[in-house]
Amino acid sequence: MAALIPLCNARDLIDGGDAVPFDVVYAGQTCRAFAIRYQGRVYAYLNRCRHVAMEMDYQPNRFFDNTGQWLLCATHGAAYEPDTGACAGGPCRGGLIRITLSEHDGVVHWHTEYNLQPVEF
Repeated sequence: MAALIPLCNARDLIDGGDAVPFDVVYAGQTCRAFAIRYQGRVYAYLNRCRHVAMEMDYQPNRFFDNTGQWLLCATHGAAYEPDTGACAGGPCRGGLIRITLSEHDGVVHWHTEYNLQPVEF
């Protein structure tokens, strides 16, 4: 069953800036995910390179290249389009796994799905 979960304040996400991390359960495992802002809109993806299942950030919560136009895997050099998660170059084997977000009243919300659930503490 899908749920709407507040993730962060909208002002926490700046175009091409740091991501907001969060944890999800995906395929029965706890995984890291991240939310970003690109060209004024919010997006989120599983923090897992599609070349080899490793976290992508080169510094904590840093995914954008120097131009703010591409999401990069620090280990493999794979590049992904920020607005679709599609492979844009390098050793990708498909696009990033997208997580549905929405933004209203100054809050970014995560729309959970059957295959991406919040971590229970």
